Formats: sequence, structure tokens, C-alpha cells
Amino acid sequence: MENSQKGFIPVMLTPFLSNGNIDFPALTQLTEIYLQAGASGLFANCLSSEMFELTDKERIQAIKHVIKVANGAVPVVATGTFGGEIAKQADFVKEVSDAGVEAVIAITSLLANENETDEIFNERIFQLLSQTGDIPMGFYECPVPYKRVLKPKQLADFVATGRVVYHKDTCLDLVQIKEKLKLTDGNAFGLYDAYMGHAVESLKAGASGLSCIQGNYFPELIVWLCDHYSDESLNDEVQAVQQFLIDNMEVMHHVYPVVSKYFLQKRGLNISTFTRRNVGAFTTSEVKGMETLFDDYTSLRNNLNIKVFI
Repeated sequence: MENSQKGFIPVMLTPFLSNGNIDFPALTQLTEIYLQAGASGLFANCLSSEMFELTDKERIQAIKHVIKVANGAVPVVATGTFGGEIAKQADFVKEVSDAGVEAVIAITSLLANENETDEIFNERIFQLLSQTGDIPMGFYECPVPYKRVLKPKQLADFVATGRVVYHKDTCLDLVQIKEKLKLTDGNAFGLYDAYMGHAVESLKAGASGLSCIQGNYFPELIVWLCDHYSDESLNDEVQAVQQFLIDNMEVMHHVYPVVSKYFLQKRGLNISTFTRRNVGAFTTSEVKGMETLFDDYTSLRNNLNIKVFI
């Protein structure tokens, strides 16, 4: 997913009906909103999608639905590893690939236990690659069940195989990101940063784009940042967006994704706040936080003359 233009890859939510079933009409609308906002790709079946709370059948159904709605407008990537023997994980990687994704994403923390060495992890990655033909792959340093961050040399070795085209980075360390970019330079590969605390610096360092939960509140703002991060004439505005993301980091993460679904409701999306994952109570405090965030975002958006579709 290499691209000279910086892009935003949303980590997609899964809308649910009040009975807990997937709300496919809302998923259609949500996908269209990402696309209208200017997303350059879509990450379906990820942690924000509550992937661990979906069955394999639901995972494939949701992925296929997103691909159908996107209709080739942008590439779609999706998670394909959920633990167990490598042969079992390879089988599901093939199933996800057959659904029509651009690349299948491997969860780094599901290829080795927290107490297992990098050598064991590396061995399993190469086993997975050998058992999945020529399917393009990617990595996601998912914080669940624990966060396993790839070292720059590890990532470079995997990318050198020609099979790894995507990486969602959650290391939160700009020095590491720069080293990863340096060691993978020249390959058909894109690193997308999840951490908005240093979004502008990461883009300037050479990251292919951003892939963050903030896109489930205001995707057009993340697209705007990807489009204008290096525009000297908009330096003050870029810094204002960066500071806005930093200042609101905590409120957007607390009882997520319930809060983001509520925020999207306020924006006009027909989506319930139902989640299968137990993230804690959605209280009056969270509601007030979202009300303030909505007002502050609306003001910032108006100042930047950003067009919105909901």
C-alpha cells in the first residue's frame, strides 16, 4: 500500500443493532462516510471493529460488506490471524484473502505469547508466510491481548520478503518509527501511524499516513491533516489540529468505542451505541465530554473550512 500521497486508513467500527446483531445498513452508511471524507483505504475487522467479539462467519460477512460498498474505490485490508496453530491461522488468512482484501493483517500479539522470544515470533511469521502462498500481508501492533511492538530490524526483514506491504504502528515512539522507515525505504510498503501525539512529525518523517481511532469521530479532519501537514502557509492551522488531537486524546479513548458511536450519532449517523465489548459504563460524564468535543470540533472544522457530509 505504498503511495506518494499521505493517506488516512480508518480503523473501522462495527455498528450493531440493539439485539447485538451486525447492523449492515449502518455499516454501509459508515463506509460511505469514510469514503466521502477522503479515506485512501479501509481497515476492516480490527480492534475498533470489536473483532474479538465477532465469529469467523461475522468477520467474513463484515469484510465482504465493506468491500462491496467500497466497490474498488479504495483498497481494503482486514485482520486474518486470531491465534492457535499456524496452520489454522494460515487457513483463515486465505479465507480473508479470498473475500477480496488488498492485504491480510496479522496481529503481532497472537503469533507469540508475551514471554516468548523474538526468535520464536520471527520463526512463526516466516511459517505463516510460507503457508499462505503469495498473499500480501501486513502487521498490526494491536494492544490486545498484549502489545508486541516489532523492532525496526524485524520489520525490515519481513518487508524484505516482498510479502509485507502494510504496517499499523502503535509503538508511540517517533525514534523507532524513523528507524523503521529508514530500514524499509524503497520497498512497496506503507507504515501507518496510530498515535496522534506526533502525527505531523511522523508524516514528515515519511510515514505513508495515519490509522487512528480519531478517524471514527472526524475522518475529514485526519484527511485534512494528511493533505496539509507540510504546507508552510498553513503551519498555524496544522499545529492547531495537532494540539486539538493531543488535548482530546483521553476523552476519545475512554469507554471507546461507545463514545465514538455516540459522537457519530450527534453527527447524524443512524448508529446505536451498542457494543459487544465490555468497555465500562457510558455515564453522564462521558456524554458531557462528547458534547464539548463536538462543539470544539465544529468550531475547528469551520475555521478550516472543511466540508462534511454528516
